[in-house]
Amino acid sequence: MNFADAVKSVLTLNYANFNGRASRSEYWWWILFVIIVSIVLSVVDSMIGMQILGPIFSLATLIPGIAVAIRRLHDIGRSGWWFLIVFTIIGAFVLIYWFIQPSEPDNQYGPTPVA
Repeated sequence: MNFADAVKSVLTLNYANFNGRASRSEYWWWILFVIIVSIVLSVVDSMIGMQILGPIFSLATLIPGIAVAIRRLHDIGRSGWWFLIVFTIIGAFVLIYWFIQPSEPDNQYGPTPVA
């Protein structure tokens, strides 16, 4: 999956879809998109002297970001409830480690997604 396909998939096809699986490439292209847009909006916000665009973008991408993370957990054979460990001290590091793991073959969450 390329950059454009991943962003399109997360924003349109799977905006609030917490079922199924997300490939490693879909997840990481989405993260790159969010980082790039956040940096650009931060620069624009500082130029206009108001922090308005960044927070709006953050709110707009909160649900799809959580959804793609949960689908990514499904892809490696873990329940979406594991996402809650992000609220612990080391949970974010554990999630990053899991998110870089390769996809499992077909599992209880569905067939292997297209990479």
